[in-house]
Amino acid sequence: MNPHIRDVAVPNDWDRKGLPGWSYHSDAFLELEKQHLFRTHWQIAGHVSDMPNPGDYLTMDVIGERALIVRGKDGVVRGFHNLCRHRGSRVVADSQGHCANALVCPFHGWVYNLDGTLRGAARPRSFPELDKTEFGLRPLDLEIWMGFIFIRFRDGGPQPSVAELLKPIEAEIAPYCAADMVPSWGIWTQKSPVNWKSVRDVDNEGYHVAMAHPALQDLYGSTYYDEPFVNGVSRSFATYNPHAGRRWSVKNYVAIAPEPAHLPDMLKKAWIYYGIFPNAVIAVTPESVQFYQEFPLSTGETLLRGAIYRHAEESREQAAARYLAFRIDRDTMAEDVQLSVWSNESMQSEAFAGFYLSDLEYGVRTHHDHMRARLPVLSLKIQPDEKDMAALNDALLSQA
Repeated sequence: MNPHIRDVAVPNDWDRKGLPGWSYHSDAFLELEKQHLFRTHWQIAGHVSDMPNPGDYLTMDVIGERALIVRGKDGVVRGFHNLCRHRGSRVVADSQGHCANALVCPFHGWVYNLDGTLRGAARPRSFPELDKTEFGLRPLDLEIWMGFIFIRFRDGGPQPSVAELLKPIEAEIAPYCAADMVPSWGIWTQKSPVNWKSVRDVDNEGYHVAMAHPALQDLYGSTYYDEPFVNGVSRSFATYNPHAGRRWSVKNYVAIAPEPAHLPDMLKKAWIYYGIFPNAVIAVTPESVQFYQEFPLSTGETLLRGAIYRHAEESREQAAARYLAFRIDRDTMAEDVQLSVWSNESMQSEAFAGFYLSDLEYGVRTHHDHMRARLPVLSLKIQPDEKDMAALNDALLSQA
């Protein structure tokens, strides 16, 4: 076992099976995932550099919720539900932009200050006197960590803060100075015709790299290793091979990529992926940092979302290396999308008997363990009736 890998219990045959196939196609179970995973866990909305000036805003529409992140006149970044307190309209319709002094609802013209308080309703005499705070935009929990903006739609109860959650990776990621980076191309989105868990299952293990990702295998295959999810965080680590170069992008990346003086020796050639339960990754390379995540649109469609950030004063070599790394990632993502489609569609077959996981697939197994802890209905070998799913899960949670 790699000395970096944290202790993991030897799986029994039930552990090796992974999640039951029905959980990838159940509408009732998807509603439980939205409730117990996506709304109560921290989600990455973007980076402080996506909204550098007072009045800049960023929105995110996921799992039936609408988030609005605004930088106030005082420079403070705040998060709100993108819901006008009058009729629930979007206060801001665009995904990103700037407003000079106030937010104006496009439905009836209610006006909100940049700190979320109500400035005034249109035709105010048609209403009783409105308390500016009570009728202000509903706030979201928001934390900024290494420049990344995390929000939470619902109080997660005993869930840790972002700083507490990511404490195990703080020292390693700090030298990248991620908070000082700026957007490369902005936030991207893409849809994939699979259940969100199929996306995460593929991304949570490197066992398939040698077979399915020729560019990654060329770049760092011999050094790559995964670590399991522990308390909501996982880690995958590799250093690129200076003699790699069977593929054009890899050959030129290895030749061009500088070894930054601000990084310790062990990180100068490292590509690292930090998984954040349930659905996000922060990845670092010597020349950039990025995040990517997935959100369910339905049981059979997923929204992929992410962004890459670069040094504000990057050199020509860093810019070229970042572009080549993007090409490698682009090909890898296309390969993973196809793999997730094949895996996801198999679960509708009567012949599908469940996963049978390798000892190397720490990430998949421990991610599934995290899900079972929050959604104990997953431990049932027989699919519950759709109408009984929520009540049964609540009953099992109360017994835990």
